Amino acid sequence: MSAHLVLIDALNLIRRIYAVQERPFIQSSMSDSNNLSHNTKKQVLFNTQEACIAALNKILNQHQPTHALVVFDSQQPCWRYKIYSDYKQGRKKMPEHLAEKLPEIQDAFLEQGVDSLVSDEDEADDLIATLAIKMALHGQKVTIISTDKGFLSLLSPNIVLYDHFNRRYLDEKHIKAKFDVKTSQLIDLWILTGDNTNKIPGVPGIGQVTASRLLNEYGSLQALINANDLTKSIEDKLRENQEGMKLARQLLTLRQDIPLGFNLKAIRFTNPRLRDSDNIVSINDTFLPR
Repeated sequence: MSAHLVLIDALNLIRRIYAVQERPFIQSSMSDSNNLSHNTKKQVLFNTQEACIAALNKILNQHQPTHALVVFDSQQPCWRYKIYSDYKQGRKKMPEHLAEKLPEIQDAFLEQGVDSLVSDEDEADDLIATLAIKMALHGQKVTIISTDKGFLSLLSPNIVLYDHFNRRYLDEKHIKAKFDVKTSQLIDLWILTGDNTNKIPGVPGIGQVTASRLLNEYGSLQALINANDLTKSIEDKLRENQEGMKLARQLLTLRQDIPLGFNLKAIRFTNPRLRDSDNIVSINDTFLPR
């Protein structure tokens, strides 16, 4: 029988839930996260954990996976910082008290039957991409739970992206409406325009409207670079920013080759209330590398 793997982008889920739980306390005290009282922090963290458990169970009930995994970022700066020191510069850091709570939230997820994976040096995005592609190559279904646009480049007949908070799939229609390009052109688009969320610069003077128009006309960034009928302005911009575009491609492309060290059987979802059931899906569990 076929498998359906649900991959949850842990910090994308947890930090959004935490922000919702924290907001009323910050607004009432006119303070910020770090200046909340000890008891208030404890209350926010308790509420966050309970809300995360509820969200997890809602995800599992809605998507009915045979396998599930919650994927966390490395606690250390990932490899992208090593090749580009300004990566994610200025992004709000996770509150220390929330970071200290993560192991308890992981334990709470495990009690619901879903294990967690934490990388040593890669981002959760790279781990999720590796798992998703491996599953898809074997004809299995993958649902990624995240609002991170970077996963849009992975969409395929076997890989879908679901926005849990807005209760919608982020699909080809979403890509066309938001970016006016095809899935296969997204990385090229972001190389040209940059990715402000992660502080990855693009080609100066080329915005999304121009970038999408050029990609729709020429098909790809490489075809655009090779074209001999560009305006001098565009030609100069591309020529002068070749190194920047090369770096941007490295930063924007999700890794798909991370050694995982476990097989599919290890992340089979077994509802704790149904552990003795005979209805557990049985599939070939051996294709992921040990």
